[in-house]
Amino acid sequence: MFKKILSFFTFYLFCLTFAQTYEIQYISSYNGKVLTDQTPTLVWANEKESFILNNKIREQKSDYPFEITKVEKPSNTIISYGFLKSNEIISTSDAESIGKQTFEFTNETKKILGYNCKKAITKINSNTIEVWYTNDLKIKGGPSTLGQNLGLVLEVERNKNSLITASSIKKVKKTEIEALLKGSINSTDLLGYKDLLWKSRFTTLKVFENETINFSGESKSDEQIKRFANGTIILKKIKFPKISEGELIFAELKQQSNGDAYDRTGTVFFIPQDKSQSFFDGLEKGAKTLPLYDNGNGKQYYGIASTENYNPAIEMMRFFTAFGTQKFNHIELKGKTWQTITPYRQDITELKPSLSEKELWIGTFIGNYDKGGHKVSLEITIHKSDQNVNKNNTVIPLFNTLNIMEMAGQDYSTMFNTDKGLFVEFTLQKDLKNAQLRYTTTGHGGWENGDEFIPKPNSIFLDNKMAFTFTPWRTDCGSYRLYNPASGNFPDGLSSSDLSRSNWCPGTITNPNFISLGDLKAGKHTMQIKIPQGPTEGTSFSSWNVSGTLIGVQ
Repeated sequence: MFKKILSFFTFYLFCLTFAQTYEIQYISSYNGKVLTDQTPTLVWANEKESFILNNKIREQKSDYPFEITKVEKPSNTIISYGFLKSNEIISTSDAESIGKQTFEFTNETKKILGYNCKKAITKINSNTIEVWYTNDLKIKGGPSTLGQNLGLVLEVERNKNSLITASSIKKVKKTEIEALLKGSINSTDLLGYKDLLWKSRFTTLKVFENETINFSGESKSDEQIKRFANGTIILKKIKFPKISEGELIFAELKQQSNGDAYDRTGTVFFIPQDKSQSFFDGLEKGAKTLPLYDNGNGKQYYGIASTENYNPAIEMMRFFTAFGTQKFNHIELKGKTWQTITPYRQDITELKPSLSEKELWIGTFIGNYDKGGHKVSLEITIHKSDQNVNKNNTVIPLFNTLNIMEMAGQDYSTMFNTDKGLFVEFTLQKDLKNAQLRYTTTGHGGWENGDEFIPKPNSIFLDNKMAFTFTPWRTDCGSYRLYNPASGNFPDGLSSSDLSRSNWCPGTITNPNFISLGDLKAGKHTMQIKIPQGPTEGTSFSSWNVSGTLIGVQ
């Protein structure tokens, strides 16, 4: 009987030891200073498994998305749980990465919270990581998946400046994980998990998905997408959420040739509808129904400048298609592996005041006369951020000379062949502090003597005084050769896509310039753009696409 009791007691102690769970809290510091307002990392660990989370998750007060990591022992399988939003949990497993970790073991020792620790060193992406671990507790775990096979990791230091260290260890009878990992959990592969978790960290507004922009009388509007100018313009109405201060906004377009082999002017824009007439009216009724700008050169330009009752389209991103990306990748050159998609991505946060909580027509134009044309996908993403670079609360459209309705008869922007150039009058209802002109410019036209290939100064005048002058020019076009399979090779060893141009390259965006104008008083003002546009030579002529939006604080 005594032996039976002793055997049972021994078995009970074994089970108790095996089931013993420890709760470890970790705090972070940088350059010797404990980070303020931090949420301590929390680890529950025993011989069977460990969980990595933090105190906010434990208290169910964490913002979405967040993660809980489980490490199963002794297989060292990592189970990741991603909480994307309420009642939406995904998971994935990884049985390999811990086994692939390599360490250099040292003879250095120290005590952390009274436990004997050893140091191991590893390198990850050029970062030196020092891991301090103990075997005193006969369990394995830590504040991350790093070092899970060494022992209980109590301290991790990266590059001698970033430190996470255990602040407390205590025994607990059980964890609280059951209250957290409940409900339906959808499993996915590792890459799919990472992608879903990443995308849940920001808001995505899908505008276009693999839509055709071409030139065809067969291009028709439907319930979702409106098409104008024989299909060279597509529009969709998008509802923007409230965008808070500090949040960042990006526009991202992906483009492929669907038949057109040439470099074409493209723009992503939205249509203000805060006045009695809008650019949308011109799309529906014809460009000549929009306000006329006449600078005396004998031509008439419609819908390019703001008036008391009209605002032009606001340009979000100017881009230029490459020579035949994807469609013409069958053209082979030794040593060249062509890209299959041309990507364009731009920060447009300064336009936030005109986007937040608005429902707007978002459009994309690519000038072309090809029935196959181009395929595009466009999305706008909104990201939470601590950055506060863009402090403007006012966006005022002034001009946009890009002839978006080119294929519906809108004339090229050749108004700079006179001294008057482009002249716009506008009225500020309130003082505008820290005013800037968001100015995008590109020169076009002809070979050799055309403004596309000759540097020309752009001069901006505010209230008849020179505010800024510069010469827009790009010399990096050869960097994008692999997006341009149909770009012809010349006898001099260059291709067309290599040539320097007036502020653009085939296959790139053109960044706007932000021109400081100081503080502007309420009342009437004028803005004038002058460019020494080259003369017409036969059928070849030069033109300049310029767009300008005034931003500031009122």
